[in-house]
Amino acid sequence: MSVFDRLMAHERETQALAQVAGRLSWDQETVMPRGAAEQRSEESGAMEAVLHARRTDPRVGEWLAAAEAPDEVGNAQLRQIRRAHDRARKVPADLATALARLTSRSQGVWAEARAKDDFAAFAPTLEEVVRLKREEAAALAENVTLYDALLDDFEPGATAAMLEALFEDMRPGLVQLRKRALDGVSAEGVSGEFPAEVQLSLARELAGRFGYDATRGRLDLAVHPFSSGSGDDVRITTRTAADDPFNCIYSTIHETGHACYEQGIDSAYRLTPLGQGVSMGVHESQSRIYENQLGRSPAFCRWLYGEMRARFGDIGVSDEEAFYRAVNRVHRGYIRTEADEVQYNLHIMLRFDLEKALVAGDLAVRDLEAAWNERFLKDFGYPVDKASNGVLQDVHWSVGLFGYFPTYSLGNVYAGCLNKALRAAVPDVDAHLERGDPGPAVAWLHENVQRHGGRYKPREVITLACGEEPSAGPLMGYLADKFCALYPG
Repeated sequence: MSVFDRLMAHERETQALAQVAGRLSWDQETVMPRGAAEQRSEESGAMEAVLHARRTDPRVGEWLAAAEAPDEVGNAQLRQIRRAHDRARKVPADLATALARLTSRSQGVWAEARAKDDFAAFAPTLEEVVRLKREEAAALAENVTLYDALLDDFEPGATAAMLEALFEDMRPGLVQLRKRALDGVSAEGVSGEFPAEVQLSLARELAGRFGYDATRGRLDLAVHPFSSGSGDDVRITTRTAADDPFNCIYSTIHETGHACYEQGIDSAYRLTPLGQGVSMGVHESQSRIYENQLGRSPAFCRWLYGEMRARFGDIGVSDEEAFYRAVNRVHRGYIRTEADEVQYNLHIMLRFDLEKALVAGDLAVRDLEAAWNERFLKDFGYPVDKASNGVLQDVHWSVGLFGYFPTYSLGNVYAGCLNKALRAAVPDVDAHLERGDPGPAVAWLHENVQRHGGRYKPREVITLACGEEPSAGPLMGYLADKFCALYPG
């Protein structure tokens, strides 16, 4: 066996164990009994200790120094293993284990505090999470800020300065579009009876139409929808609301985009560093294009209107055009995951600035709720009414995902670029969507993005797919065209 083969055998076992650890997290968010939280914290810590030991094994460094890749794919494998090994070696084992234990427990504390609208009950735990994440960032940082060190986990090569420039460029156009829409004639929402079991039946139908292979996954309920796993075990979750079927429908389509990315990666990469999405920005490009440019398109809404009427009866809108307006209406609201396409990125900008300040030490956790409420009022023009609609609405900080939020906006930018390229390559895509068939669009995304997994760097895979470097231009153009037509002024 060659040195390269020994390294890859070690890596496959590490990747398999990481999938087991991920399954523990899935279980915790879906079916784990509430009383098991403390034990699960210990289990998660134990798994992280094992994974950290494998990732920092001195033999990995020796193998990396001696290994010769057989081809371009092998070189990509070595690049990803070297990156993971270098980052893992910088973080002390006891810190990695402590973080795993804490964030497992913190998630339950957050969920209870959210249910009671009580930020003060969560603040001490969050303070500890922030403290340990700052320690981790300090261990990782080499000539970069603490925030950039954490951001690199989710979007390799990205920096806060790059994101600040991107957001500064996007904000004026988004604010202008929002004003146009909110000053215009408000679209009516849907109304009626939307039983949870019927919503879930439709959700499963939609996931299948968008390419999700249910024989290699499952759909469950969770407080905060997510996708988990890779390869032959990729699970998605959604949630239902009795008065808002779009919450379930578009959460499901969104998570299906994530899941199809993982299921669609070349099977030769399974249980290797290339066998998963290359970055969260690219991952979000898949979920956002599935959800928005495809799922909220006029063509797909025409099909979905008929399905909704067949399943729910009268839904409170009179025709396909009114339904399309209801799906895409710009409206006041608090919740990021329920935000329209115009305002979504403004929600991300708020979180990005606050988490940067937390990591830098410029904002204390005890002052976070007040800072959130002040910023929300400034950005959106109305006050937050309760903590679950404000600082407690997202799970990310409770599980230590500092640096994750801006990848949602990067995903939107990438999705704008991919949508432009997709429609040029598949000019009859709307004819298929009108029949409830996203297949040709999904096939193009599979061929040009998903199958590559981690083979290319994040911006490289988008550039290869689109034929040009990613930029905010296509997204902003798409939003202007869509919402100026919906709100003609």
